[in-house]
Amino acid sequence: QVQLVESGGGLVQPGGSLRLSCVASGRIFSGNTMGWYRQAPGKEREFVATITSGSSTNYADSVKGRFTISRDNAKNTVYLQMNSLKPEDTAVYYCNVRTSVLTITRDYWGQGTQVTVSS
Repeated sequence: QVQLVESGGGLVQPGGSLRLSCVASGRIFSGNTMGWYRQAPGKEREFVATITSGSSTNYADSVKGRFTISRDNAKNTVYLQMNSLKPEDTAVYYCNVRTSVLTITRDYWGQGTQVTVSS
């Protein structure tokens, strides 16, 4: 089984910074995309950022210039550095790993970590 363990969530003031980490364990093919999604109360889950095994990144417009996604392939770990945080960033953040083997695509999710931006 694949397991994703997240950490780094918490309470931070507007303008502050926070770094999320997600460690993946189990049998995961090296050619994968890791990413972060978030869900605020009463809202649908939304895309935040992804990074491929080749370190190609993609960001939601709302976080461009403020968030940075990175990964350590040797450790199967993905990070999300969040700077200049805003109250609207408040949400549960979920780690995601997507693997594609031949025609089979699988998604794995972490348990989620709460990020609260408030003064």
